[in-house]
Amino acid sequence: MKIRCPICKSITTWEENPWRPFCSERCRLIDLGAWASGEYRIPGEEINKGEIADGHIQEDSREEDSGGH
Repeated sequence: MKIRCPICKSITTWEENPWRPFCSERCRLIDLGAWASGEYRIPGEEINKGEIADGHIQEDSREEDSGGH
C-alpha cells in the first residue's frame, strides 16, 4: 500500500517500512520533536496554577456544592 509521509509528503510504502507512517527515521524524529516542543497540542480546559497543589489538581468544589450532579 502506498502512503504519503505526514511530514515531507513524499510517497512511501506501508509494508516493510520500519518508520511508518513516516518515510524515514528523519521524518519520524521531526514529528517526535514537534510533540516534545509543544507544537502539537490537544485542546482542553486551562488549569489555573491555584488549582494545582503538590503536583495534583484540586477537586472542583462546584461538584460538591451541586450534590455531585
